[in-house]
Amino acid sequence: MAEELETERSDVHEDGRRPPRAVVGSHRIEEEIFGKVFDSNIVKRIWAFVHPYRRDVVLSVVSVLIFTGMQLMIPLIIRYAIDHGMQPGGSHSALTWAIVAFLIAILINYGASYWQEMLVGGVAENVLFDIRKAMFSHLQRVSLSFMDKTEVGRLMSRLQGDVNSMQEFLETCVLSVGDIFLLFGIVFVMLYLDFKLGLLTLSALPVLFVVRLFWLPLARKSFMAAHETNSVANGALAEAIHGVRAVQSMDRQEVNFQLYDDKAHANLKTHLTAARYAQIMVPIVDSLTGIAMALVIVVGGARVLNQALDVGVLVAFLFYIQRFFDPIRSLTLQYSVMQRAMASGQRLTDVLDVPIEIQDAPDAKVLSAEMDGSVEFRDVVFGYNPKHPVLKHVSFKVNPGETVALVGPTGSGKSSCMSLIHRFYEVQQGQVLVGGHDVRALTQDSLGAQIAMVLQEPFLFTGTVFENIRYHKAEATREQVIEAAKAVGAHDFIMRMAEGYDSMLGERGGNLSLGQRQLLSFARALVADAKILVLDEATANIDSYTEMLIQKALVKLLENRTGLVIAHRLATIREADRIIVLQNGEIIESGNHRQLMKNGKLYSRLYNLNYASFDDIPEEVLEETTAESAT
Repeated sequence: MAEELETERSDVHEDGRRPPRAVVGSHRIEEEIFGKVFDSNIVKRIWAFVHPYRRDVVLSVVSVLIFTGMQLMIPLIIRYAIDHGMQPGGSHSALTWAIVAFLIAILINYGASYWQEMLVGGVAENVLFDIRKAMFSHLQRVSLSFMDKTEVGRLMSRLQGDVNSMQEFLETCVLSVGDIFLLFGIVFVMLYLDFKLGLLTLSALPVLFVVRLFWLPLARKSFMAAHETNSVANGALAEAIHGVRAVQSMDRQEVNFQLYDDKAHANLKTHLTAARYAQIMVPIVDSLTGIAMALVIVVGGARVLNQALDVGVLVAFLFYIQRFFDPIRSLTLQYSVMQRAMASGQRLTDVLDVPIEIQDAPDAKVLSAEMDGSVEFRDVVFGYNPKHPVLKHVSFKVNPGETVALVGPTGSGKSSCMSLIHRFYEVQQGQVLVGGHDVRALTQDSLGAQIAMVLQEPFLFTGTVFENIRYHKAEATREQVIEAAKAVGAHDFIMRMAEGYDSMLGERGGNLSLGQRQLLSFARALVADAKILVLDEATANIDSYTEMLIQKALVKLLENRTGLVIAHRLATIREADRIIVLQNGEIIESGNHRQLMKNGKLYSRLYNLNYASFDDIPEEVLEETTAESAT
């Protein structure tokens, strides 16, 4: 199932590097938009969510059937009133009883309709809430390898658009039961009242069936086209919103608007076509209603004049004909609703069926907070695509309390090592040990509690500064949060904010500078109080002053902790206890800064490239280093 969610950019590069996230707005429609009109497997899966509310569903169906029964009864009451209370010599009591019965039917009708609407609406909202909750919970636990290959826009479409399609289906499916019951009830009553006149009324049905035979494939095609163009337009809109800074910086507003305008007009065109096909049956049904009524009036009226038919029966027939085509019209419109619901249900279950690759073993151990904090790689082979390993037989050990830096050209496997420590991915060969235990033998919760990560692009959530700093450790007190902020140099700028630690942050911390967001990430890592600290390019995008603050914060952060650091700014890792140099997924040298500089190999060349003047570097060294980094 998971493969259906992957985009066309999901293939791993030939060199084994991790693939980029799929771009929101890809125009590839990788899935079947419309499936079966009724898919029993999908209905069974959705029923699992409806099952807890089955009592309300049964009551709503009973309410619909009562409502429908009253719709069938009202013309019969009118017929009784005409034939027994309004004809010459009719009984006043019969007319009185007919009026009383009519009022009772209206009251029952109102009550049944009210309960049906209330119950169905409540069930639909509860089921949708449960589906969204189940999908969100599942997506929180799926492996990052799946998220790497899946467009965020498509997942959002499933959580929003497809779930809304299910709501429309749940709210109308009970009404469909009533429409079907009403349709067959009217046929039965008309044939019971007058068999010949009933057959004459039903003679219009073959025309309707022939029209539907030609209408269905055309309507299906138009609905599919509307869905596809809607997906394309929404994807382009999401892409433009996410990339608004790049759009404005390159003055692409006019070009992007034109591109979106083309997609929006295509979407408009297909939706207008779909709307025409969706509504074309309405005038056809209305026309057939008029024809059927004309036939009944002509034929039935002649029989009334010949005293072969009661006036009340003729009037009842006219009422039934008016109602007869209503369920047909309603079922015609509900056809497209059901078809969309089956396709949406398939896509929802596809998400729920995505396998969770990283799971706790049945006998998984809890990693104790008293563990020593050591990290060890033993002959590790790993690749995002197993055919193209990123790490090739990598082995090293980080001792408790030691700070080790990983250095190497882009794509050498540094970030992959950090991901494996947290068990974001599974190794194909070898072992990753934390505290002397294979990470696969530990519970994920206890492993995550002992590893604090600070990434290159800090992610802050909508909420207060206080809530963001204690995000990794929700039980942290305000005193602990303030102490951590002071330790990393974030306290001063926080206090300059309007509400201090209670100041609200915008989406992803957009109302803070990148350096300020990174300082909050460091404070978050300090509050977490984990034994292992992972810094993945944490100082790559900040200014020199903030870097100086972070260098001071690192001293505090790394006290009594094991540190693993990735940094392209090699000056930030000169004081590391040990530096491991990776190239093409293999360790090529290891030692402290002084030893590696003395060796004169890749590390010293990278360091010189970063921090020496290009005029001071011999041309042959520059060319050699550049070529070596690129391999």
